[in-house]
Amino acid sequence: MNTAVLTDIRPTTGDRITKFALGLRGFVIPVLALVAWQLASQQGAVQAYVFVPLDGVFKSLIEHFADGEIPINWLASLGRTASGFAIGGLLGVSLGALMATFRPVDVLVNPIYQAVRQVPLLGYIPLISLWFGNGEPSKLLIISLAAFYPTVLNTYEGLKHIDARHVAVGRIFLASRWQTFRHIVLPGALPSVFTGLMQAVAFTWLSSVGSELFFNPGPGLGNMMANGQAAFRMEVVLLAVIIIGVTGYVTNLIVSKIADRVLRWRNVR
Repeated sequence: MNTAVLTDIRPTTGDRITKFALGLRGFVIPVLALVAWQLASQQGAVQAYVFVPLDGVFKSLIEHFADGEIPINWLASLGRTASGFAIGGLLGVSLGALMATFRPVDVLVNPIYQAVRQVPLLGYIPLISLWFGNGEPSKLLIISLAAFYPTVLNTYEGLKHIDARHVAVGRIFLASRWQTFRHIVLPGALPSVFTGLMQAVAFTWLSSVGSELFFNPGPGLGNMMANGQAAFRMEVVLLAVIIIGVTGYVTNLIVSKIADRVLRWRNVR
């Protein structure tokens, strides 16, 4: 009888096929877009320049991967992003926790933070360029700020909006302030903290590429894109855009999977 029950609940071949078909739905729009792009590239010389044929992009991928340009630029951008994410994320989580935990820090720092974060990062570029030059420190500062803003805000909001009933339960059981923070406040705030980290991943990657376009040339996908534009090689520009998009998607997916595993007891989305 138990064997029959187990047999009944096992997924059938039809269920597997249905699940696989549903999983393919996300590829419908990208495939249609690629078909439309290829058709547009075949409508004349001007269209072929604007909408680079897909085989030209593939040839460019092979060419620039073989000569090492893609690995060098990709690793340079990824390294800047990782450094900025680590610096900005660590400072952001720390400041957000201090603001949420200590009232004097909140009163003194929060108004300044709220005012400063209203200025777009691009608005700071002239000042940063003047103060730190146009080299790597300026790029790293922009990327760190991109991670700093969302992590401060989400850490602060997560810690400030813990359900008071949960804290009251800890007091009933005579939990110390540290025990209350460790076992009640921090777990309750972690979903919001991870939301800030996922936002920081996206913002730092975008700001990394942007900083490479605005500051002095150096290794990076932004520089690769700018060089392709200057040489009127649109296939290189498009290739850089594709690499940027795929890398951003993969890094965000990795952080999301980490969050799901750490917070498997609670849905972070």
